[in-house]
Amino acid sequence: MTVPFYVPPEQLMKDRAEFARKGIARGRSIVAVEYADGILLLAENPSGSLQKIGEVYDRIAFAGVGKYTEFEALRVAGIRHADLKGYSYAREDVTGKALANAYAQTLGHIFTQEVKPYEVEVMVAEVGRTAADNQLFRVTYDGTLYADRKVSAIGGQDEELRARLEAQFEPGAALAVALGWAKAAFQAEREDEILPEDWEAAVIDRTLGRRGFRRLAVEELSA
Repeated sequence: MTVPFYVPPEQLMKDRAEFARKGIARGRSIVAVEYADGILLLAENPSGSLQKIGEVYDRIAFAGVGKYTEFEALRVAGIRHADLKGYSYAREDVTGKALANAYAQTLGHIFTQEVKPYEVEVMVAEVGRTAADNQLFRVTYDGTLYADRKVSAIGGQDEELRARLEAQFEPGAALAVALGWAKAAFQAEREDEILPEDWEAAVIDRTLGRRGFRRLAVEELSA
């Protein structure tokens, strides 16, 4: 019988974390910014067909960076989880916090138990009845869950983007102002200008009714 090679658990976790971080760093970041009526999500995404931002439930949005097939599978699983819970109980029982916890448990299990960890980071944003009720969560490749306020970012340049947005943020700003902050955070330290068609943006807006998710058109992004 062949004896398997022994790898110390600390080294195994370190190797998995390094593998996942390298995959995530190759992807483009996503930011979220609160504005007067909701939450804006913005990403640099030249692909017109592969979307990184999507709707999960009535007032809940999902965003993912890293390996597309993996975070898309998580998004679809989140939609099924939310639909089942909303159907079994009530639509009000579906919350961004519960969904983020489910993603954290799933990614944590994959990171520790599976041969290959997911090369993804995900964000869950929920717009509340008031600005104080907004929720922003991000989940890393190993299942670590973070709760942010006002601004958030995931992906390779997340720390720099969060710092730039926090320096500019002011409560109660209009959508156009928040969009300007987010675009400026991406453009900092870049010589070339990102074209309007290379952005992907959406909002979850409390003024839109039960389903608050709306994608922004190129005309809005170029204004």
